[in-house]
Amino acid sequence: MAKAAKRSRSSPRSSRSSRSSGSSRSSRNGGSGKRSSPAKRGARATRKLAKKSTKKPSREAGATRRGRKSAGRSRQGMRAARGSRPAGGRVSKSLKYSKWIESPDEHEDRPGQSLATRSHEVIRQWAEGRQAVPATVEGTEHDDRPGVLRLNFPGYGGRDLKEVGWEEWFGTFDQRGLVFIFQEHKSDGAMSNFFRLDNPEREDG
Repeated sequence: MAKAAKRSRSSPRSSRSSRSSGSSRSSRNGGSGKRSSPAKRGARATRKLAKKSTKKPSREAGATRRGRKSAGRSRQGMRAARGSRPAGGRVSKSLKYSKWIESPDEHEDRPGQSLATRSHEVIRQWAEGRQAVPATVEGTEHDDRPGVLRLNFPGYGGRDLKEVGWEEWFGTFDQRGLVFIFQEHKSDGAMSNFFRLDNPEREDG
């Protein structure tokens, strides 16, 4: 009888221990004691994929962008050879404040204004109006083509200048993608012989 009484007194403690262990397992399993549903697992997988998609672009994507930039520069060079104005990123400081001239019918807005062109007609008309002829610095030729380009003005040339034909002169001019910067008149209204050859990439042709 005494042993039976001891067993009966210990049973409440055992039941409380069992309930405690069950509740702890329940808390570890999210409070319900059940595994997460397939829908929840799918949502977690979707979030992971979204995080991966926000990572930095791959090397392949970078190479594609570099290829596009290279193609853009190539197109700019082709436009330059056809006589168009250089694109924004390639415009040198000398061109920023120059008025772009595309035909012999266009002129300065005021005396002393800086003008710029790639038009063969404009350059030739400007030079012939001052009796200047195309020339190159002797000894700078490359493969029988003009080297350093100049214009020879009457009384202003030099022994180091060698006269060449316009076709040769413009061939080198176009090949190098140069720009002809010039003035029609000085600020006092007198005719100006000022000109320079500008390379948009190097600031000086």
